[in-house]
Amino acid sequence: MIMITKIHYSLLALFSLLTATSVAQVKIAERHYTLPVLADQPINVLKRLEFVADKQQRVDAELRIRVDALGAEQIDSLSCWFAGTDSTLIENGKPGAKQLLIAQKWKGKTGKIEIPLTLEKGVNYLWVTAKVRPFKQLNRTFQVAITGVSLAGLASKSLLSGKFSNYRPAIAVHRQGARAVHTARIPGIITAKDGSLVAVYDARRELGRDLQGDIDIGVSRSLDGGRSWLPMETAIDMGVYGGLPQKFNGVSDANILLDERTGTIYIAGLWMYGVLDETGTWYPGIKDGREIHNHQWKNKGSQPGFDLKQTSQFLLVKSEDNGRTWSKPVNLTHLKQADWWLWAPAPGHGITLQDGTLLMPSQGRDHTGKAFSNITYSKDGGTTWKTSNPALAESTTECMAVQLGNGEIMLNMRSNYNATHKGDDNGRAIAVTKDLGETWTEHPSSHKALIEPTCMASIHRHVYQSGKDSSSLLVFCNPDSKFVRSHITLKTSKDNGDSWQPKVLLDEGKGRGYSCITSVDEHTLGVLYESSQADLIFQQIPVKELL
Repeated sequence: MIMITKIHYSLLALFSLLTATSVAQVKIAERHYTLPVLADQPINVLKRLEFVADKQQRVDAELRIRVDALGAEQIDSLSCWFAGTDSTLIENGKPGAKQLLIAQKWKGKTGKIEIPLTLEKGVNYLWVTAKVRPFKQLNRTFQVAITGVSLAGLASKSLLSGKFSNYRPAIAVHRQGARAVHTARIPGIITAKDGSLVAVYDARRELGRDLQGDIDIGVSRSLDGGRSWLPMETAIDMGVYGGLPQKFNGVSDANILLDERTGTIYIAGLWMYGVLDETGTWYPGIKDGREIHNHQWKNKGSQPGFDLKQTSQFLLVKSEDNGRTWSKPVNLTHLKQADWWLWAPAPGHGITLQDGTLLMPSQGRDHTGKAFSNITYSKDGGTTWKTSNPALAESTTECMAVQLGNGEIMLNMRSNYNATHKGDDNGRAIAVTKDLGETWTEHPSSHKALIEPTCMASIHRHVYQSGKDSSSLLVFCNPDSKFVRSHITLKTSKDNGDSWQPKVLLDEGKGRGYSCITSVDEHTLGVLYESSQADLIFQQIPVKELL
């Protein structure tokens, strides 16, 4: 559901309030919101109007609204929520009890909504929201403009632009509590050889927290480019292994990889058996008669060695029917260095290199417990696998890889340095390798190009036709902020990541911030991400919009 935090009115509105004259008793301004629009959600925020009044007064307002042709087709109804001086639309998932609601069925491209208002002295807030019909297309935005506001019998000054604002459709792949899953987190997505979309994520059945817990690797598939999704299935579920309940056999942090030559799909996940406490001592989930919780990245929650009771386990399954069924898990934990505290898949998707090598980003903790990022790969079509050296000396974790035009592999990493550094050196850690991770070189753009609030991010290489030639584009997605997981944004690079071009904002609200990108087809990208509006949503982005 929508979560809009309180935002103080702009300096312009404040100046207007302080300098109000008898000529302009009420000043009217607007704020546009960039949030995904969902057909299964009755309240989709479009705009917020601000009425700055110099005294309390009762007034009848008339909003004049214009939509484009697609908006006229898509919008079922518009609603206005008057919140007085409270700038919050939704509290605890529901509209405030004191808010006045005016709803109107919508037909055509233009219309009016009449609203009786009781303005308090200061700034008063009126939200405009929409309920939309099911989407036939996801790759087109619709437009809405408030062209004017009239206040009957009261002088006013309008600061409205009257211009169209764009709104992008979205599909909720999972909402909290659906399908007996408390929370779905950590998305990955690929486009299978048959064109279907295969999405993976943590199916956190009882609680929203990280491991340890009752967590399986869930799979959702779409056969129509993401407009609809089949019921959730399960790719990895360790059940009650070893006599322990499911909440002590959790699997998390899935990475999904398509072998572009054969069509085989691989999913890796991290399995925890029981719990290692803060001292590194294993327990069957119970310590001193009480349940304990710990996870693989916290203190000594995973330790050196290979045994189930020593370290978290790296599991791999595969599908040879485009994600409809999955093999039994194969345990690859023996591939890690014995003194590493942890070796785990990095969430998101892997890639197939130009020579057919299968590559999956991974992460871990070295012999001191320090976090690192690396890659794991197979040169024989998934029969055997090898994991590389850490990419950089600094503490990094979740990462994704792309192959550049010159054949090098670029690894884009979440850096723990950014948790406390918010200046010009805040940015994703980036390294490249020419030899599958035997040696690494820090990229010139590392800590300089792509800011982050310390969060997983996704990167993807999209190939498209430019005239008679084949061209490629790097696309990056993350919360575009140094401080909070908000403003999910796409950025593009046409020069192998040396520079990044103007961005496309998808969701300005606060969420958990993880994402993954796939090429739906040559002309369309698909983004699966943790949104402010639902656990996981999917949106299509036309490539021409990024170019």
